[in-house]
Amino acid sequence: MAKETLIQHNAADYNVAVQTIKDAILRSQYQAAKLVNREMLSLYYGIGRYISSNSREGFWGTGAIRTISERLRKELPGLKGFSESSLKNMRMFYEEWSPVLEASYSTSSISPIMIGEIETTLLLSSKSTITIDNLELFGNLSFTHHIRILNGEKDVNKRWKYIRLCLENKWDTRYLQQQIKDNAADKYGAMPSNFGVTIKDSRDAIKALNMFKDEYLLDFINTEEIGIRDIQDIDERVVEKEIIHNIKKFIMTFGRDFAFVGNQYHFEAFSEDFFPDLLFFNRELNCLVVVELKTGNFKPGYLGQLMTYLRILDDKVKKPHENPSIGIVLCKNANKDFVEYVIQDYAKPMGVATYRLSEDMPEKLREALPDVEELKKLL
Repeated sequence: MAKETLIQHNAADYNVAVQTIKDAILRSQYQAAKLVNREMLSLYYGIGRYISSNSREGFWGTGAIRTISERLRKELPGLKGFSESSLKNMRMFYEEWSPVLEASYSTSSISPIMIGEIETTLLLSSKSTITIDNLELFGNLSFTHHIRILNGEKDVNKRWKYIRLCLENKWDTRYLQQQIKDNAADKYGAMPSNFGVTIKDSRDAIKALNMFKDEYLLDFINTEEIGIRDIQDIDERVVEKEIIHNIKKFIMTFGRDFAFVGNQYHFEAFSEDFFPDLLFFNRELNCLVVVELKTGNFKPGYLGQLMTYLRILDDKVKKPHENPSIGIVLCKNANKDFVEYVIQDYAKPMGVATYRLSEDMPEKLREALPDVEELKKLL
């Protein structure tokens, strides 16, 4: 018996030891990966500065960058990432970020900060929103992501926002490019809501505000494929059905850390039955999120309906360790100023977002897109 207890005790100790060492290895690998990325960014920034100073000032002739790239490949066989276009991207990387990252120390009382070997200072310009956190994020994003952002967005504040969104949501470069085209930087944090007055912890309120966009493109809902000729004829149940059918795509569109709980989720209060359209749980916010779908313009009565759902969810469904539930009205059109005006009197955290379908895109843009059937044949 004593021997059996000892074996169990040793097994428990081994489990703890394995988990401890495993966590340490994973943390070390993560830190090493971050350091490698920062070192690469530092290298590319330095090369970009060198190429910029020589090519822009006229020291090098036409075709110099191509020649240098070819010579590098000959002298370092197997070298990747230093093609002519890559070297030009490094130059752009330096030229676009150097006015933001570099400043003379004499004009600022803030000490220089190191990103790899890049020595930078924080600018005190009203045109930029640089913080130590931003600089930390800057060094964690891949060079390819940086180039996508620099090519797609010119506003420095939006560039910082895309850097943060990429890292928080783990966007790949293709998805990042689509988000830039959709101007997502202006949409995250822009949804009219009452989070600021209904969520007690200001950090949680900011998290909630940054979790949702003010408009979503539900381009996976094709009214022609589901037999609806007039987009005005589409109703909530059709939208809901298509969302459920494409739930993975909807969650990817909606945001990060969402888990689908159910649609037409049934709960009861005082012998009354209720069926909210869509119910999710968000791990980051640690709360239930109910989404009510509306195909027309926003109406104040939608908030009253949502308020009822949230009260019952918090009383009957929410777990003790979870935060209060959040409600989102997802409708076709909404006057933001009007929503902000009426939503503040409600005691539960709610917001109103709008959505677009593929049919809402400009006709010229839709005509430029390949036909679905042609794509299927190609695939």
